[in-house]
Amino acid sequence: MTANRWIVLAGLVGLLWICPIFGRLQTDTLRKCLKNDEKIFFVADNYNGVVNKSLWEQNGNEDVCIIFLDKSSHTTDTGTGHKLWPQMKNYSNSLLLVISKVHINMQIQMYVLYGENCTDRLGSVSTASSDSCKFQLAVTDSCQIRCFNTKTVCGNSKYKKERCSEEAPQAQDNYIINVTRTEEGCINCNNPKKPPEQTIDGNNEEVKKKLNGIINTNNGTSLAPGAAVKVMGVAADLAASINGSTAALNLAEGISGILARETEPTAVDTVSFGYSSLNEDINVIDDAGYLQDFTRAVTIPKQAFETALSLNVSIAFVVVMRFTNMSEDGSNHTVLGNHVLGVEMGAEIKNLTETISITFANLSYSGIPSCHSWNGEGNLPNWTDYGCETVVNGSNITCHCSHLTFFAILLAPLNETVSSSDLNSLTIITQVGCGLSMFFLSIILFMHFFLRKAKANTATIILIHLVFALFFLNFTFLINNIVAQMESAVGCKIMAAVMHYFMLATFTWFAVQAFHLCLQLYTRGKIEIHRYVLKVSIISWVLPSIVGIILLSIGKYGEQVINMENTENNVAMCWITDSDVHYIVNIGYYVVVFLFTFSTFVILMSWVVCLKRSKTAGNAQVNKSGISMMTVLGLCCMLGVTWGFAFFAHGVFRVPAYYIFTILNSFQGFFLFIYYTNTSRSAEMNTGVKNFQSTSSTTTLKTILETYENPYENK
Repeated sequence: MTANRWIVLAGLVGLLWICPIFGRLQTDTLRKCLKNDEKIFFVADNYNGVVNKSLWEQNGNEDVCIIFLDKSSHTTDTGTGHKLWPQMKNYSNSLLLVISKVHINMQIQMYVLYGENCTDRLGSVSTASSDSCKFQLAVTDSCQIRCFNTKTVCGNSKYKKERCSEEAPQAQDNYIINVTRTEEGCINCNNPKKPPEQTIDGNNEEVKKKLNGIINTNNGTSLAPGAAVKVMGVAADLAASINGSTAALNLAEGISGILARETEPTAVDTVSFGYSSLNEDINVIDDAGYLQDFTRAVTIPKQAFETALSLNVSIAFVVVMRFTNMSEDGSNHTVLGNHVLGVEMGAEIKNLTETISITFANLSYSGIPSCHSWNGEGNLPNWTDYGCETVVNGSNITCHCSHLTFFAILLAPLNETVSSSDLNSLTIITQVGCGLSMFFLSIILFMHFFLRKAKANTATIILIHLVFALFFLNFTFLINNIVAQMESAVGCKIMAAVMHYFMLATFTWFAVQAFHLCLQLYTRGKIEIHRYVLKVSIISWVLPSIVGIILLSIGKYGEQVINMENTENNVAMCWITDSDVHYIVNIGYYVVVFLFTFSTFVILMSWVVCLKRSKTAGNAQVNKSGISMMTVLGLCCMLGVTWGFAFFAHGVFRVPAYYIFTILNSFQGFFLFIYYTNTSRSAEMNTGVKNFQSTSSTTTLKTILETYENPYENK
């Protein structure tokens, strides 16, 4: 293309640029160039415009974008796409290229031509390349080229307030590259802490019309939760009413916030806000490294903006509101600092993989903090921790949530959990009890495998399986904290999975014990199921392993911290990290087991009482000493009934229930040992009863519950 033809084309584009319609067309063309990652040439000229051209017709018809920039000293603004347009400036005999953060995030490869007759040179392309450029143009002494990647040049540059104020006061919140002096590098004039550009006051008549009287906090009255929901509902109208990109919201006493919008879809990015006091405006933070300068911070991920745009939101915006006078909910939850945050983007945003982050730093509080959210439904907040993760680090609390709504940090009173002194006492009881249980369980195993002289019957084999499960459950519990302190993520996951497996196996053998007792009564001691013990063993050992493998594969095991009043006394253990999984798998499964075993226990004990009242039971005289307490305790432990005390751990019964639960289950092995030895001694004293092959169901029941059964019968 000749020089004259380029001049005509440049003049035509310049005329078109005068018309706003064509100005928008040029912005759309530029947006397309940046989005498609085309090769971009910036040419210092007298107007703004974009030309698409096949520059390498002889080398594959590759397209480039040729962008002409107005080389002037004033700020160039072309309307809605102003963030996409770089600027050319003359300063101290140097040519400065001013770009925005948008160009850096896009990692654009720029080719800047400056000098004279550069438009002629665009048609003369050489296939040579250098380390910094993917290709070279045929240039002259009067036309030069500089190429660079925006991310490489400006990505790590630090904000220099003084230099920007002196050299480029009109290039604030941008980045400056000295095209003439290649050694200059990139000057970062993008203030990382930006105050709001304007203020929306609740006393303004236009604002009052938009709010339509929904705020009524006169005479110190608190704000109704429903009114807070309506305030968030007018966020889109407020976003459309501002001229700039950010605005402080001061709507009423105790109701303030910030509004940030982005009219250019390609410029949306993660946005952070920071403030240290409820009395100060919220700042927009462009650099996450500066969030530590504030005691309160909110970060909205880029994914949230992209989701909002995909849901037909015309302008990407976010409103963060602070409510400090909202009415309490029906349960009178304690909200940390009476500080409720509302986040709105004009669409229902949920299931985010990049979570929203809310941080409260340098806090002083009493209680156990937990991040909660409310979806705005109902007359009163129904707080839930669903979709939110709470991270406590000393005096700092961070909430990671996967959705947008109202957020608050609720404090659980310390008297509703275990105090440090009680936890220490329970820990000592548990460690001593588990140690003793392992000792007595090992004696049972030793007696079974090394001291017995006769073949064990079915009931004893099932009991030994339960002893195995309990032994390893106690063992894994004792070493759990030691593994957690090793700070090995993989080791902690394996530890949690192994301990969980033996706990589920123990629950299963409780159910097998109850099933076996019921089956004996139903068949009057004549169980004729082929390979009965083998079948129940496979079910009881394999089923828990399947659950453990699934949870391990989906990453539900890890380190869990038990928070105390004094954070220095926090206790770490390896366990299930998802509370929902814990309640469904563990609590849900044990509820089913408990209902079965407890029903079996009640039925058996009622039969024993009836048996005791009768003068005779078949041909055998009932033991006049009644039911041994050790027999009852042993039966409770064998059926896992003692684990049911966990259901009473609420309100005033919480701490007593914890102690009873801990003592009975920690000494479960000891009670089973007493039960085992008692049955052996009773068998020696009653040599007349050899087995369960009695035709009388009452005799069978008597031998089971009144400990007349010999644990080993000669076959």
